[in-house]
Amino acid sequence: MRLRILFGSLGLMLGLALYALAAMALAARLPDSAFLVFTYYAVAGFAWVAPAALVTRWMMQAAPYRPPPAG
Repeated sequence: MRLRILFGSLGLMLGLALYALAAMALAARLPDSAFLVFTYYAVAGFAWVAPAALVTRWMMQAAPYRPPPAG
């Protein structure tokens, strides 16, 4: 079950990095409007939270680590 946490963590890091690159590439194509750019980055900055929450919730379904009893 700890592999679920490992894969979820790696997936979150890779996914967030790819999302940031895609968001920056899309932002480069926006017209030069300060309001539009601000609004885009505000929406794009929060858009990753919902998918990350789903992955985190999936990761937390793993059984917690319990060390073997001593003795």
